[in-house]
Amino acid sequence: MNPSPNLILGEFTRALDDRFRLSLPPELTETLQSDSQEVILAKERPGCLSLWNVRDWQSKWDAGVQLLNAKLQAGKLEGRMVETQLLGRLLSSRQRTVQLAQRGRLLIPEGFREFLRVEAGGEVMVIGAAVCVEIWNPRAWLRHLDRRMPRFTRLFDELSK
Repeated sequence: MNPSPNLILGEFTRALDDRFRLSLPPELTETLQSDSQEVILAKERPGCLSLWNVRDWQSKWDAGVQLLNAKLQAGKLEGRMVETQLLGRLLSSRQRTVQLAQRGRLLIPEGFREFLRVEAGGEVMVIGAAVCVEIWNPRAWLRHLDRRMPRFTRLFDELSK
């Protein structure tokens, strides 16, 4: 459930259908949609994809890309071509604008399916991650929780001060 209109929270088990479509919980998708049905799908970490409101994502994305372009044009990235190419590859393949169909149905595109590592018909965990919605491979989600949950109280205390 989403206790605050500013935070996206909740944990849900869902299944992909045989065409890699996923029905998202309405309480998580409400905050993602703006004027259109478009959202940003991004690769986060192996076994995890995230969904973002287009406007929120685009403002952060544009600022970062503008800064990189300015550094490139000013010659501040000379001697760092390997890193620049690596970043370019990751930028090129990290995100995609996708449509949320009726009732929050999402088609996970090729390239993202492999990154999620869930077969058609398999289960996923849909998680509210405060500022976005995440789609997790269940095994990756459990590993993530095992590593991160022991730090929950300290993190909550730090961020809520």
